[in-house]
Amino acid sequence: MDFIIQSIQDYCDKHSSPQNELLQKIDRETHLEVLKPRMLSGFFQGRVLSMFSKMIKPNRILEVGTYTGFSALCMAEGLQDTGKLITLDINEELEARVRGYFSESEYGDKIDYRIGKALDLIPDLDEDLDLVFIDADKKNYLNYYNLIIDKVVSGGYIIADNVLWSGKVV
Repeated sequence: MDFIIQSIQDYCDKHSSPQNELLQKIDRETHLEVLKPRMLSGFFQGRVLSMFSKMIKPNRILEVGTYTGFSALCMAEGLQDTGKLITLDINEELEARVRGYFSESEYGDKIDYRIGKALDLIPDLDEDLDLVFIDADKKNYLNYYNLIIDKVVSGGYIIADNVLWSGKVV
């Protein structure tokens, strides 16, 4: 269900900062070679995540749900010089691809990519999180929230993807 008028979508895309060549490559290859490419954050959402990260200037970011790494790289654009982004995903079939993308990026040394069940990995995180992006299995959003809320610094941000679910909330 599309709920944004195409002319509004076109306007937003036209007036957003461009994405780099690596993000364009990830977008193209995900759509050509990976199952369920609709799960990719995509151009506009990626630019919004980048903007939020640049405004927040986080030192520590947690992403729950990596997929092909697009959103992680967008958020990494706002990391402090000493910052780190931890991204968790269960899909080990995409691991080599995603690690390759991260290595290609200027942020590769700032990204800690972990494979496993987020519900098992989050309790072991000993980090003060400035920004959290939850974008994994929807049925566990509340569980993820409950596991990370005490790890988020005062004034930190939690962003949850798909809360409007293509307009289905209305």
